[in-house]
Amino acid sequence: MKFGVLVFPGSNCDHDTQHVIAEVAHQPVTFLWHDSEDLDGADAIIVPGGFAYGDYLRTGAIARFSPVMQAVKRFAESGGLVLGICNGFQILTEAGLLPGALMRNSGLKYICRQVYLRVETAQSPFTNQLAKGQVLRMPIGHMEGNYFCEPDLLRRLETEDRIAFRYCTAAGDITAEANPNGSLSNVAGILNEKRNVLGMMPHPDRSSEVLLGSADGWKVFASMVDALATY
Repeated sequence: MKFGVLVFPGSNCDHDTQHVIAEVAHQPVTFLWHDSEDLDGADAIIVPGGFAYGDYLRTGAIARFSPVMQAVKRFAESGGLVLGICNGFQILTEAGLLPGALMRNSGLKYICRQVYLRVETAQSPFTNQLAKGQVLRMPIGHMEGNYFCEPDLLRRLETEDRIAFRYCTAAGDITAEANPNGSLSNVAGILNEKRNVLGMMPHPDRSSEVLLGSADGWKVFASMVDALATY
């Protein structure tokens, strides 16, 4: 199996993500530049965090037009695994690969701290090594992480088991106090209809080794490796 990590002008978590795949997962990984439509034979694509194109216009709005994103759309439509982290989540919503939008944090401030997440589904290629209701600890670092969608869409996400993670307390309770950015229904990550695309605001790439304060994020990547191995 082979992973591809996208690189846009302004990406700043591309090397973090590449490190996890190469040094923790011990899998082949390559960087994919934004102006190329060649995915270099990758079996899974990761859209990393950062500030693609300086977040000009709005987060992810310019990156969606990059040649590489046209290739990623085709890849996802064919069933390929795509993970968007933080800015990557924002790009995936702008590109129409995931529904809804990421808006300015409710407190109108950049937030960078550890948060707790509750696993809402284990039925996906990104969460198969996790258990529903399991609590994870990961860092966030964003200004626009406030997930929003129309009520009908939220009901669909819930009915179709497409909410992957919600912000919670250390005990796993879904409360307003545990919500760092005002995200609708405490949503921290969602899946597309085919369940092969995941967007999440917290950073599993920054929490995949104990040295970083938490290795909980590693289980997201381990799930992807397991899913690819069984395809």
